[in-house]
Amino acid sequence: MKLRDIAVNNLRRRKAKVFFLVAGLLVGVASVVALMTTTRILEEDIAHKMDEFGANIIITPRSEGLSLTYGGLSLGGLSFDLKEMSEDDAAKITTIKNSENIRYVSPKLFGVFENRGHKALAVGVDFDAELEMKKWWKITGQPPKAEDDVLVGKEAAEKFRVAPGDTLDIKGKTFKVAGVLHPTGSQDDGLVFISLPVSQQLFDKPGKVGMIEVAALCHNCPIAEIVTQISEALPAAKVTAVQQVVEGRMDTLHNFRKFSLGISGLILMVGSMVVFVTMMGSVTERTREIGIFSAIGFRRSHIMRIILLEAFVVSLIAGVVGYASGIGATRVLLSFLTDKVPHFSLDPIVPVGAVFLSIVIGLTASLYPAMAASRMDPSEALRTL
Repeated sequence: MKLRDIAVNNLRRRKAKVFFLVAGLLVGVASVVALMTTTRILEEDIAHKMDEFGANIIITPRSEGLSLTYGGLSLGGLSFDLKEMSEDDAAKITTIKNSENIRYVSPKLFGVFENRGHKALAVGVDFDAELEMKKWWKITGQPPKAEDDVLVGKEAAEKFRVAPGDTLDIKGKTFKVAGVLHPTGSQDDGLVFISLPVSQQLFDKPGKVGMIEVAALCHNCPIAEIVTQISEALPAAKVTAVQQVVEGRMDTLHNFRKFSLGISGLILMVGSMVVFVTMMGSVTERTREIGIFSAIGFRRSHIMRIILLEAFVVSLIAGVVGYASGIGATRVLLSFLTDKVPHFSLDPIVPVGAVFLSIVIGLTASLYPAMAASRMDPSEALRTL
C-alpha cells in the first residue's frame, strides 16, 4: 500500500476531524479572499468615483502677468492681455509616457464681456470634456449642443436675468441659453460657458487656450510622474497638481489596503493555530497507529509524509471551498457597504493564491506535529496496546 493511500484512508476514517480541519482553514481562507476582494473592488470603485470629482492637474502659461482665481485655486500668470497656450499644447498632453492614465483634458479660454451694465467672465470650453469631468453639475434645461448654445452659472443667470430658452448677447453675438447650472458653491456659479471654437473667434484668439485642466488620477496613478512628463512636454507652461485632492485619494486607498492586510494577517494566524492544535491532537490520538508503523519498518520520513499528505489534502479542499465561499461573502459584503454593487470582476490570481496560501498554512502548521509523530518511540507507543 502506498503512503498516499494510507493518508487518504486515515482521512476517510476520521471524517469529523477532517471536517473540523477543513472548517478551520476554510474560514480563514474565505475571510481573506472576501476581505481582499472586497477591498480591491471598493478601491477601484472609490478611485473611479473620485476621478469623477474633476481636474487634479492645472496647466497655465508661465508669465509675470496678473493672477486669476478660478475654482478656489490661485493660478498665477494667467492674464487676458498676455500670451496664451495653443490647442497644440493640449494635444501634446496625450503623447506623454503615462498618457493611458490621462482621463480627460479640458482646455479653456477666458474672456471678459459686458451685458446690461454688468461684466462677467466667459469661459470657452470643450463641452464634451467639461461635462464628463464635472459629473456633479446639475443643469436646469439642456446641456449645450449647438455652437450658439451657452451654459450659464446660477449667479450669472440671476445677474443677467436669463433662463433656459432665453438669449444672451456676448461681444455683439446672440447666444441661446441652453441651460442654467444649479448652485455649485464654486466660481462656476458666476461664469458663462461657451464653445471653445466660438470663444476663440469671439475674442480674436484663434487656436489659443488660457488654461488646461487635466483629470489624471486613477487607481495607483503616478501623479508626480505625470506632472513631470507634462512639464517636459510643455516647457513654457506651469504644471501644478492639486495636492490636497491627490493626497486625499492616495491616503484613502492606502488606509483601505493597510486595514485589509492587518485583518487578513490576524485571521490567518487564528487559522494556523486551529490546524496546529487539531493536528497535534490527531497525532496524540494515533499513538498506537504510529507505533505499529514504526514497528513494521516505517521510517521517520514515511510517517512525516503520511501526516503531511493528510494536511495537504485537507488544505487543498479548504483552499478551493474557501475561495468559493469568500467570493460569495464578497457579494454579500458589497451589498451592505455600497448603495449600488459596483462592477464585479474576478481576479484570476486570487483562486490560485487562495489554494496556495491554504496549502502553505496547512503544511506549516502540521510540520511540528508530523515531526513529533516521526520521533515517537515505537516501544513507548506499543505499550498503549
